[in-house]
Amino acid sequence: MSAGTRAIDTAVRGVQLAAGLERTAAQMGSISLVRSLVSKEGDHERGTYFVKTGFRPNPTVVHPAVGALVCDQLPEDGAEIPRHVSILPGRWPGRGGFLGAALDAFLIGDPAAPLPDVRSPVPEARAARRFDDLEVLERGFARGRAGVREATRHGETVAAARRMMRSSQLRAFELDEEPAATRARYGDTPFGRGCLAARRLVEVGVRCVEVTLRGWDSHIDNHGVHARLVRALDPALASLVEDLRERDTLRHTAVLCVGEFGRTPRLNRFEGRDHWPHGFSVAIAGGGVRGGQVIGSTDPEGGREVKDPRTISDVYATVLTGLGIDPELELVTPAARPIRLSEGAVIGELLER
Repeated sequence: MSAGTRAIDTAVRGVQLAAGLERTAAQMGSISLVRSLVSKEGDHERGTYFVKTGFRPNPTVVHPAVGALVCDQLPEDGAEIPRHVSILPGRWPGRGGFLGAALDAFLIGDPAAPLPDVRSPVPEARAARRFDDLEVLERGFARGRAGVREATRHGETVAAARRMMRSSQLRAFELDEEPAATRARYGDTPFGRGCLAARRLVEVGVRCVEVTLRGWDSHIDNHGVHARLVRALDPALASLVEDLRERDTLRHTAVLCVGEFGRTPRLNRFEGRDHWPHGFSVAIAGGGVRGGQVIGSTDPEGGREVKDPRTISDVYATVLTGLGIDPELELVTPAARPIRLSEGAVIGELLER
């Protein structure tokens, strides 16, 4: 191991994690690792696209993020708020792609702040008059334009927004309803609050929540940068897995922890690590995946040879299968092009039997 890192034992015999992940290590009975992910994408934007969609970027089509696929394939379950949510989004949040902008992720920042634009700035009676006036404009626009109003989906969008503004499900974003001890377990950080909000959101019917922890691009001072980030990651990830398991929702909720690529095995001259798509890891819990498993390994000498190489496409084929979605199902794009939900191969040994 490089200076500055140390392995610790976990709840699963023979499986180790890096120091700093002690609370996650205690949850390893519910978490499996694929330690041999490989990719051909070493650029941030292209790597992010690949990891979020399972497809390499292609100028002829915009693929939906896996969260959009899940929303498209699973029933709505009475959700009155967006079913695809991105908390603390980076530059490239999950998109609906060829499934349409309606499945783009709903973007919010730190859940400590009030959710913006969901409270009318005027009294209810005045807001109702405004919506009545809007309907007059809508009808005027529709006259002589058969089908145009429907094609814009403006009326549908306004109705969905009003339904969300009135919904009691918005309380899922209000973390003050959680006991102080619970909030403390997740960590007093934006990421910790994001993971706690994610747990609350899936409980009211949201299908996919993405929580981003940025800052891993450690070209300088790798160990110092990652130590700070791990202090936010460890309590949040461990608490999320533990809470979902104790509430008996982990078995039908998949939790993934992954970046767009790995870091070079050796430090550069600035004590940093650079982009390395030739071998990295993903942690998976729940959603029909058996915990305590390890698939593959990276080259112990720091080279490009990995044991049992897999791609994020294989991971998504596995996760979709665990959620009851056929990864070989073909969708037809607006350009009449058939595209499978995943080009990957299911990692059968990860799934519960």
